[in-house]
Amino acid sequence: MLTAIVGINWGDEGKGRMVDLLSERYDVVVRYQGGNNAGHTVVNNKGKFILNLMPSGILRDGTVNVLGPGMVVDLEHLCGEVRRLRDGGISVTPENLKISDKATICMPYHKLLDGLEEDRLAGKKFGSTRRGIAPVYADKYMKKTLRMGDLLDLEDHAGHVADIVEWKNLTVEKGYGHEPIQATDMMSWLREFGLPWKDYICDTTLYLNKAISEGRDVLFEAQLGALRDIDFGIFPYTSSSSSIAAYAPVGAGIPNHHLDGSIGIMKAYSSCVGEGPFTCEFFGDEAHALREAGGEYGAATGRPRRVGGFDAVASRYGVMMQGATEIALTKLDVLSGMEKVPVCVAYEVDGRRVDDFPTGGRLDRAKPIYEYFPGFGDVSKCRRKEDLPQAALDYIAYLEKAVNCPIKYVSVGAERDAYIEMF
Repeated sequence: MLTAIVGINWGDEGKGRMVDLLSERYDVVVRYQGGNNAGHTVVNNKGKFILNLMPSGILRDGTVNVLGPGMVVDLEHLCGEVRRLRDGGISVTPENLKISDKATICMPYHKLLDGLEEDRLAGKKFGSTRRGIAPVYADKYMKKTLRMGDLLDLEDHAGHVADIVEWKNLTVEKGYGHEPIQATDMMSWLREFGLPWKDYICDTTLYLNKAISEGRDVLFEAQLGALRDIDFGIFPYTSSSSSIAAYAPVGAGIPNHHLDGSIGIMKAYSSCVGEGPFTCEFFGDEAHALREAGGEYGAATGRPRRVGGFDAVASRYGVMMQGATEIALTKLDVLSGMEKVPVCVAYEVDGRRVDDFPTGGRLDRAKPIYEYFPGFGDVSKCRRKEDLPQAALDYIAYLEKAVNCPIKYVSVGAERDAYIEMF
């Protein structure tokens, strides 16, 4: 069984929480795109963990975790993240972590350039995490990067590093007026933070093909959501990689395989980190109350998330883009304090009702059309479908119909067991 867990909306839907839960049923968990620019917060019997690069399956004993060739890896961040995991009692060894030799290394100058460009843009900035993601993906497609496999014979690549640094300084020094990067510093950084991973680097394509041929089940973990996909998201306010399920086999390094299922993760309301159009956004006290109830602060950046009512238009589009075969609805418990629950059922664009997700300037001009559903009280203790109040069941049924996909899982808390399997 090859299954992808993907975000339906802007990211931050709770994918890590669901991967942690469902990884019990899988042998291998693969991150297939992105870098450390977003985080998955997981709470289980081992503690609370924030994962940026590591697949959430690392918290499950007996699961093998893979960083696929579609990823970009900040080695320094990886060292720190694994150190925190080990401090929390989590085992990370070459037996349970495999890093693709084809994954791209995110260098210090990528982060530098990310910050310099955001500073230059000032009020027109994209809301970057400043972690170098756009610059490193740009360099990947210009074929001017280092890959994890290069660490296996690093000293042989000193000349290549010097050539890249010379090219980069045309932008860093002569473009932004910043002091130049030094090739010797980059080699020292690679030795310090890269060489510790030599035993973890392998041909993950061969590893995964062998695992699948032996009948092992593989779970693919996405970062961010459909609306942040570089091609199908709210461009240019997107990530720089493909966050949709169809890319999972490619980003994992096994394009010769296809998915058996796609589990879309969708919040019971809307949240968004970063810039760009967010039609259903709340403001003022209404936004503050929902943000605090849901703990809506970015796991990677700590930035307060923008929040709003459930957006049926955006979610229906996300379900279609992700090819979702079933949905996991998260954070239903956060709505417990609401007397009436808002749902954005359509948009108004230029005076007309719009039911399909618009793009470009039309999305910028979109206004939400809300309908309200009765509140349903505290559901955090519910563990069976029969425990849910009728108003909660009615809300879930409406969302299923609105996005044209069955809701199989409903999360009512952050803990591993705080969920309901609907069928």
